[in-house]
Amino acid sequence: MFSFEKIELVGYSASIFIAISLTMTDIFKLRIINSIGCLLFIIYGLNVGAYPVALANTIIITINFYNLYKLKGMREKVKK
Repeated sequence: MFSFEKIELVGYSASIFIAISLTMTDIFKLRIINSIGCLLFIIYGLNVGAYPVALANTIIITINFYNLYKLKGMREKVKK
């Protein structure tokens, strides 16, 4: 029988969100879904002591937020 801790569900969920994000054709949706996965990986990494995982995903989520900000600005220009 499988035995696992609840934090492992966070790690598996993070992997699923990252994988789903890679199937998106809309870059805005990709970055949002990917950011959710990164946030879950940050939580997971900090809880299990996998600090390189948390650090890498902190960098990635920062890049995602920056690009979402730029994309939002571009979308607003197109609407005008």
